[in-house]
Amino acid sequence: MSAPGAKPSGPAANASLFGASRRVAVRVPVPVDSLYDYAVPPELEPLAAGDLVRVPLGKRVELGVVWGEGAADVPETKLRPIQERVDAPPMTQPLRDLVDWCAAYTLAPAGQVLRMALSVPEALDPPRPRTGYTPQVADLAETTLRVTEARQKVLEAARRWPPSEPPPTAADLARRAGVGAAVIKGLAQGGALAAVPVVEDPVIAAPDPHRAGPTLSPDQAYAADALRASARAGFSVTLLEGVTGSGKTEVYFEAIAEALAQGRQALVLLPEIALTARWPDRFQQRFGAPPAPWHSDLPRAQRRDIWRAVAFGRVPVVVGARSALFLPFPDLGLIVVDEEHDSAFKQDEGVPYNARDMAVVRARAGDLAVVLASATPSLETVLNARAGRYEHLPLPERHGGATLPAPGLVDLRAHPPEKWDRQGVPAPSFLAPPLLDAMAETLRNREQTLLFLNRRGYAPLTLCRACGHRLQCPNCSTWLVEHRHRRVLQCHHCDYRTPMPERCPSCDTPDSLAPCGPGVERLAEEVAARFPQARLVVAASDTLIGPTAAAELVERIEQGAVDIIVGTQVMAKGHHFPLLTLVGVVDADLGLAGGDLRAAERTFQLLHQVAGRAGRAQRPGRVLMQTTDPEHPVMQALAANDPERFLSVEAETRRALMMPPFGRLVALIVSGLDESAVSAAGKALARCAPSAEDMEVLGPAPAPLAVLRRQHRHRLLLKAARTVRVQPLVRDWLAAAVLPPGVRVKVDVDPYAFL
Repeated sequence: MSAPGAKPSGPAANASLFGASRRVAVRVPVPVDSLYDYAVPPELEPLAAGDLVRVPLGKRVELGVVWGEGAADVPETKLRPIQERVDAPPMTQPLRDLVDWCAAYTLAPAGQVLRMALSVPEALDPPRPRTGYTPQVADLAETTLRVTEARQKVLEAARRWPPSEPPPTAADLARRAGVGAAVIKGLAQGGALAAVPVVEDPVIAAPDPHRAGPTLSPDQAYAADALRASARAGFSVTLLEGVTGSGKTEVYFEAIAEALAQGRQALVLLPEIALTARWPDRFQQRFGAPPAPWHSDLPRAQRRDIWRAVAFGRVPVVVGARSALFLPFPDLGLIVVDEEHDSAFKQDEGVPYNARDMAVVRARAGDLAVVLASATPSLETVLNARAGRYEHLPLPERHGGATLPAPGLVDLRAHPPEKWDRQGVPAPSFLAPPLLDAMAETLRNREQTLLFLNRRGYAPLTLCRACGHRLQCPNCSTWLVEHRHRRVLQCHHCDYRTPMPERCPSCDTPDSLAPCGPGVERLAEEVAARFPQARLVVAASDTLIGPTAAAELVERIEQGAVDIIVGTQVMAKGHHFPLLTLVGVVDADLGLAGGDLRAAERTFQLLHQVAGRAGRAQRPGRVLMQTTDPEHPVMQALAANDPERFLSVEAETRRALMMPPFGRLVALIVSGLDESAVSAAGKALARCAPSAEDMEVLGPAPAPLAVLRRQHRHRLLLKAARTVRVQPLVRDWLAAAVLPPGVRVKVDVDPYAFL
């Protein structure tokens, strides 16, 4: 089809001027499914699938990708011509296949998926040249310039500049000659130096795949050999399952070495790359050069340079967040998904895709190997391994002889926390006596403690003692979280912030607002009062702003400059602290509340991971988990250090309910500013919902988070047997529904979040 509003306007727009021009289908990164046909001017031939082009779309010019031959359903006279071909490598067939597959599976517009693959459009523009300087004369006597010692030094430095290197900038030349930049400017104006444009790409050090790595244990060596073979053999998926501290990273480094030795690229996906401070250091120690990072905290200019370098094949290894999966690798040979179970790999905003699953799709399209690494693999991955669809490589022992501590359960009903003295006033306590005793002993031994509480801020709820008013976000149906050190109340969903009021907003009573429940800041306040001599830090995503702060904290902990860490899930994985021997989980039951079908699985994975921080070196570790329900299957499996036991119970529960991975789920989230219109839309969808024996539609009902960023939200849930192809059903369902204006329906296939 032709682009919307694509009317011929003058000779350049009339394809008939080119004679019988070839037409091609172009996909553009806008939220539509359609391909648009364009004429190919003769001067742009040969043009092939994957070539990047600029095309007119309505009244603007858009970047696009040639997707194939045109459909020939638009008269040639109405076709508009492609304006130019972009001087960049074409988008590979595997990446185009990933875009199509992701769009078809998630029911997102294909152009919206393509936008993720063209996320840095400025990277397609030629690099801006800098100004370099070269000598124009052999001696200053050949010019009218006065001879000075400074000028002689500059001219000599310019003549001796290595010819293999690009011409130096004014700053480089001034630094080499030991003069000011004004001297360079004067020499250029006087004709002694010539200013020349220099285009150069950033220098990216190449990792050495033949550099010797550490000595591997027999189990590690066996797994490493198997991964090396997989990296040579084309498409495969391997689950690398190892207990925390078993050396999974060093093992999959061997697969990366094999891919590099073949001259191919490698991608490592990490769930929270900005806070995984030491992974690049470990990579550099192994390969002699750092990997290229890719995450949202990178400056825009650095993202541009990396995107372009990846496209031109100058980046051998990228370590990145989920979006790195859509980078334009010309010769990708291996994908590693570390912590494959982590829910951070599921994107909820925009295109709702799971990067772990899409990594397998991209690997199949590109005929390459995937490694899924985890100490607590997802139920889906475990079942795929048991069914033989994935290879399975277990690492059951910690490396170097360290032992995995068995968590102890502290029953808060039998050991209730005792209040502590806060300036003469008893204050609520959140630490039970057994955990306090263990912390005191750890301090006496000059070892470190990690207290884990997955709640940011000071308190999750603030209410008025006089009238019971609760401080709620004006944009979302959620409580405001107090951040006492910044004296603000904050919504962690829409980022609304307001200063902490001195009087109740409802009844105007002064000094009546009281915090309810603990966050890490409030827990740290108690720890500081009970252990005033301890060196204490709080580690959460809002106290560790970016990878630099995270790296500095990790270094302090490794050097023994910290005694007690109070942290959220940013401290739960990927860290190796030799002096950390005690892990205390303050509220082990926290993640089990609510109706999330994966709540038990996520809680088990998170607590198992955080428990694995203890005793990773020669010193034995200890883990204490405070709980009000020690008989819960999750708590029992954790106490027994028995993931298999938990997975068996979880699998049977899901099978009985026909929940994923034994069934299919698709969530439809109806949202809009008008609550009545949202409710009407939900009912309209329910009336035309698909019906069959092997499926059911639940809802509509207000979402648990009924208002988000001022948008009212209702949910419907399609539940179907595993054999049902849900995408065509949902597509027809949406097409049949008549919705009020101003209402949006978001489709989430395989939902992870149920808020």
